[in-house]
Amino acid sequence: MSVTATVSGDHNTAILKISGRFDFSVHNDFRKAYKEIDIEGGEYIVDLMNTEYLDSSALGMMLLLKEYAEGSGSKVRISNANSEILEILKIASFDKLFSVN
Repeated sequence: MSVTATVSGDHNTAILKISGRFDFSVHNDFRKAYKEIDIEGGEYIVDLMNTEYLDSSALGMMLLLKEYAEGSGSKVRISNANSEILEILKIASFDKLFSVN
């Protein structure tokens, strides 16, 4: 499990990639990753392409990211989730809170 963060050259987009399990064990790494990024009015993308598992603590972490991002006028998008994770996101109504693709 790991969290990696990259920022676009124009400092307008931050990509947070989650590999393996997205659960409480990555809480500190996830929070540190987005708090060390300085973008305003841009977009945070949570890339779940390599995420195998997602639980309720991960949903909570994404809500915290959303609150943090909105504080600086930024948005959060969830991308590349597999069908099982998409189903979890839909059940939790995250498709209404976030842009999910």
